[in-house]
Amino acid sequence: MSLHASSRTASFTACAALLSFAAPLSAQVSAQVSTQVPAQASTPTLAPVTVTGNPLGSSTAVAPSDQLSGTGLVLRSQSTLGETLSGTPGVSSTYFGPNASRPVIRGQDGDRIRILANSGASIDASGVSYDHAVALDPIAVERIEVLRGPGALLYGGSAVGGVVNVIDNRIPREAVTGITGRADIGLSTASRERGGAALVETGSDRAVLHVDMFDRRTSDVAVPVSLACTKPGSPPFAHRICNSASHVRGGAVGGSLLFGNGYIGASATTYRNDYGTVAEDEVTIGMKSNRYALEGEWRSPVALVKSVKAQFSRSDYSHTEFDGGSPGTQFRNNGSDYRIEVKHAKLGPLEGVIGLQGERTRFAVDGTEAFAPYSRTRSDALFAYEEWASDWGKVTFGARTESVRVESLGNPSVARFAPASRSFAPMSAAAGMAVNVAPQWQLTSNLAFSERAPKDYELFADGPHIATGAYEVGNAALGKERSINLDVGAQWKRDHDSFRVSAFESRFGNFVSLQASGTRVVGTDVVPEFTYTPVRARFRGFEASGNLRLMGSPGTLDLELRADSVRATNVDTNEPLPRIAPWRAGATLAWARGDWGARVGFDHFAAQSRVPAGDLPTAAYTLWTTAVTWKMQRENWNALWYARIDNAGNKLAYSATSILTQTAPGKSPLPGRNLKVGVQLNF
Repeated sequence: MSLHASSRTASFTACAALLSFAAPLSAQVSAQVSTQVPAQASTPTLAPVTVTGNPLGSSTAVAPSDQLSGTGLVLRSQSTLGETLSGTPGVSSTYFGPNASRPVIRGQDGDRIRILANSGASIDASGVSYDHAVALDPIAVERIEVLRGPGALLYGGSAVGGVVNVIDNRIPREAVTGITGRADIGLSTASRERGGAALVETGSDRAVLHVDMFDRRTSDVAVPVSLACTKPGSPPFAHRICNSASHVRGGAVGGSLLFGNGYIGASATTYRNDYGTVAEDEVTIGMKSNRYALEGEWRSPVALVKSVKAQFSRSDYSHTEFDGGSPGTQFRNNGSDYRIEVKHAKLGPLEGVIGLQGERTRFAVDGTEAFAPYSRTRSDALFAYEEWASDWGKVTFGARTESVRVESLGNPSVARFAPASRSFAPMSAAAGMAVNVAPQWQLTSNLAFSERAPKDYELFADGPHIATGAYEVGNAALGKERSINLDVGAQWKRDHDSFRVSAFESRFGNFVSLQASGTRVVGTDVVPEFTYTPVRARFRGFEASGNLRLMGSPGTLDLELRADSVRATNVDTNEPLPRIAPWRAGATLAWARGDWGARVGFDHFAAQSRVPAGDLPTAAYTLWTTAVTWKMQRENWNALWYARIDNAGNKLAYSATSILTQTAPGKSPLPGRNLKVGVQLNF
């Protein structure tokens, strides 16, 4: 089904709302995550800020954020985006086996977490169902940034839980002299992974060309328990997750023309993923996605304007679910998005950015799992951000107003789906402050009000959904989901020692929750019926991380600490909300000397017995990890050799945030002991 981009211009509410601005782009010190060895520093300085949360490039922190890049990303990279980020303070994953996993941030998942590609929309079907993979692969990226809390509001009401920005250099922004590149090769034991990626860039001070490609194959993943399997050609019982093999591949070509005060570039990306869904022994998914992007920036075009940046992308996504090799349900999601940002020069103490953002998507599902109608969603938004910095700290404020239209287009093959439409005008606003209370101490606070328009399936679903094991019914009368979000934090740094803690609370007046409403007969089966129902909800918790230098010569030895907790409650019934991660705590010893490095650490996950009536609790477990690295430095190239062991104790564990723990108990434990060895070459 082709996309017809709407040319209707959104009508926006009065800009007086800007007086109650948010901190949608307020930056946070990027934490030294558990896989990164803190950099050398001779004076107490704060870590680099993340791009996603900081359009103005300042170093003062307000909103909490983290990033993975370089060696940290190499040692944390997994087969899915969710598992790569899981373990970052405040972040867990939906874990639908080793092939499909989205990030869960502060207890919120699905379409409340905004996944971006270079700050633009990443359009797929991963938010619709837990068994759908994200159409992005960690093996092919340079940096992943996570923005939590109120600072995420710049990217829409659907980002109320947070933002994950996957960043590559497929549209180059800087000149390249000669030929540069990177190659990655990795092998692992638990999944018998064979993977690799390579990129090459060449150019001059006027033009740059980028080419990359990646490929990864895995077999069924090893686990510490024997599991039954009915898939033809597989043993009936084995210490492996049945139907968990995968084959991911893709690539991109991009280029930019550079001029004295800016650039303009384009890229074309293709992604393919064939994988088993693990919930059913003979169901596999064949996924394909093509994305085309344009991006440009013009610096200092006129007086009072520092820069104008514009980007546009078009995505064509589809996947087919095969049952025993026969094609079944097909999902399609085609769409486009645009984003324009104008940074203005300082006006007295104020510096900021205003912008426009819009998306057009057209979604369709055909086959036995057509639980939602064909639909079309159009949204346009106006946002603004300002900051007032001084010697004592910073105040940030901003706002966003949107126009959203969601339409059900029915389905010519399914009579129960009827045409309908709803329009919404969400608004979001927040304010933040960072105060330097001492040379080594900083206090932060953020307060935000957010509105989210319901998604198409929340409004119009009416059918059996195999992944959730339920018959889902939408609610066409749903209103905007409203929330108030508070975040307070403190951070301290002295030389190589640091500590950071954040506490948060989010209150929803009408949190859209999938609630059990009885049973329904579908064919010859009796299945539970669930409806999308607004409830009052509360999320509260904390995140903490720190680093302590234990030894500084001749090598370095650091102790890295981390912990988090979230508690989510349906205030109407005083019951816990489902699939919430238990409290976690972990520590890692990181040693480095010359070109060598070593790490050993653990993460303890408490038992999760605070679950809704009818849900199964999960037991506590502790996962140990270790890694060794060696850097080869040469005149024109360098290489990072590494070996890491995940779940070194081969512990049997089940994820509290996975729906499989409830719908298919015992079907998909976390992977067992896994040794991965590899090399990353830079030239």
